Amino acid sequence: MAFKGFQFKPKLWAWIVTAGMVVIFLELGKWQLSRADERNERHQQLEQLSNEPVVNIPDSRITMEDFLYRQVEVRGRYRPEFTIYLDNKTYKGQAGYHVLTPLQIANSEWHVMINRGWIATGYDRSELPEVPVDTGETIITGTVVSPELRMLELAEPDTSGTVWINFDLERFQQASNLVMQPIMIQQTGHIKDGLIRDWKKADSGASKNIGYAIQWFSLAITTIIIFLVLNVRRSNKKSQ
Repeated sequence: MAFKGFQFKPKLWAWIVTAGMVVIFLELGKWQLSRADERNERHQQLEQLSNEPVVNIPDSRITMEDFLYRQVEVRGRYRPEFTIYLDNKTYKGQAGYHVLTPLQIANSEWHVMINRGWIATGYDRSELPEVPVDTGETIITGTVVSPELRMLELAEPDTSGTVWINFDLERFQQASNLVMQPIMIQQTGHIKDGLIRDWKKADSGASKNIGYAIQWFSLAITTIIIFLVLNVRRSNKKSQ
């Protein structure tokens, strides 16, 4: 094929390789878009659940899937001796902790972890901020979230202390010997304990999939451009 002094004569193998790569990149992009749709649909379902009436956490085994993002209420007593300060939590640019305290559900051996809120580290990190806690029977309201709160770990985690970098429910159960429900409750309401409960709603994560889809589609376009550039040549004209 010739056009205005240029020729386009790609080899058969170049056609096959380029077509194969473009198809693969396009299919991967489409798959990421379908994952984004699934995430958005799931997120909408969870948003609807968060707007439903408050439900009670029973004194028997539950599953996280049945309560995730639901507004819940639970009656019991705090176990402050097992409080965990989850480190590296910032609020409006200030370093601090999330204060996690297990609550023993009334008339039960079951416990549920309560994320009571955020507090600043203070000037001396060797001293943990004191947070008052009601040790009598109380009613906690909040939103159910996943109990796994993780960041990158470069070394084996130390579960002997009060300050943790990550929270792992199974690890906590082993360290405390408490029987835990497979959820965490982000406490809501106005309690005079010095903690801030300005919780952000969980993102669907669909934007990440859309970003990946754009990358795959861009690779498909780039592959086509490279194919064209490498296979377009100037026509050789014989001198008269």
